[in-house]
Amino acid sequence: MELYLDSIKIDEVREANKLGFLDGLTTTPTFMHREGIKDVDAAILNLSKLVKVLMVEALGDNAEEIVKEAERLLSLGLKKDSVVFKIPMSLEGARACRMLVDKGMMVNLHLVYSLQQAYLAFCAGATYVCILVGRMQDQGQDALGLIEQCVKTVEKYNYKTKIMFSSVRNVEHIKDALRLGAHNCTIPWSIMKQLPQNHFTDIGIQQFVQHTELLTMKASDLVVTDNVFLNYNLTVLDGLMLMTNSKLGAIIVLDDKKHIHRIFTDGDLRRLIKADNSAVLHKKFSELDSNSPRSVDINSSLSDVISLFKSTEVDNLVVADGDKPVGLIDIQDVLKWI
Repeated sequence: MELYLDSIKIDEVREANKLGFLDGLTTTPTFMHREGIKDVDAAILNLSKLVKVLMVEALGDNAEEIVKEAERLLSLGLKKDSVVFKIPMSLEGARACRMLVDKGMMVNLHLVYSLQQAYLAFCAGATYVCILVGRMQDQGQDALGLIEQCVKTVEKYNYKTKIMFSSVRNVEHIKDALRLGAHNCTIPWSIMKQLPQNHFTDIGIQQFVQHTELLTMKASDLVVTDNVFLNYNLTVLDGLMLMTNSKLGAIIVLDDKKHIHRIFTDGDLRRLIKADNSAVLHKKFSELDSNSPRSVDINSSLSDVISLFKSTEVDNLVVADGDKPVGLIDIQDVLKWI
């Protein structure tokens, strides 16, 4: 089934073309009017340069006027092998279709609402017959039944006409078009962007990404190195200010030899304040007991980091490069993998 974009918006056409498998573009005077386009010819030419095949309206009161309009559009620079002239269904439209097809041009007879109308289009050699599914359904008509009838008739009598499923309103219409054997489906960009979406696909992608990260990420990818070190001759208040700047729940307190004196957490701060009121804020860290924080090597895998968090039940791990502390990992930064 051919895939066409139903739009006249340049940005949508360019974005859709990045897919690399768009077969063409359909336009309508209604789209042109809605977008406030004044120079229709210029818009058509610009669009034709962006797509493989462009469907554009050729209007007239009789077959001769329709043919004349198609030829005028070709004179602007459109090419026979990359433009399809859209003609509303009527006897004159069918006659114009035959005349244009005999001249080697492609035609889409549209505004078709019955199998009888489609039959005339088949006889006239129309390249496409366009069924406005959404519009027909709005009027309470069996558009899907008409698509099925047209497809079966083309197959039964070996007509060369392709049945176009248009006026797509939702993603379910795409499934209908495929199920019924439509040869072409022209889709608004808003609907086309929804086609790959599925909740289970999203879950699967998320799992694959997380598992890949578990296999490839290391402690060095997670460690925070800024605003985490403080000399033990400074006060608890200095430590509080550093934690505020780093937005971490802990800091690493170093002695004068750059060895770890202790790790100090917001939990430690609350416990000290509770025991000693606000006077603790002015204590130097050298006056506090040292401790031995849990640490992980900078080259450890993400899986190892998570395992250590789980087994030790701490909220922060010191990351070390050999004997040298280089920063902290907060448990909040790994929760999405746990």
